Amino acid sequence: DETVQRDMAYWPFKVVATPEGKPAIQINVNGEVRQMLPQEVSAMVLSKMKDTAEAFLGKPVANLVVTVPAYFNDAQRQA
Repeated sequence: DETVQRDMAYWPFKVVATPEGKPAIQINVNGEVRQMLPQEVSAMVLSKMKDTAEAFLGKPVANLVVTVPAYFNDAQRQA
């Protein structure tokens, strides 16, 4: 996508291909270069959301509902 390609210049990480040809982000963590798959980034975001909700509510969160926009295709919903 042309817009994504243009925007990539402003991101604080690089988008690279894994040996399997899948997209990943390349980041520097404490001087170590690391690659993360989109699923790993999503898991980190959801974990942080859970921690934030538990801190706000003052009790453990066991269930949550995540919604996606109606225009997402099936592959985007499953990711």
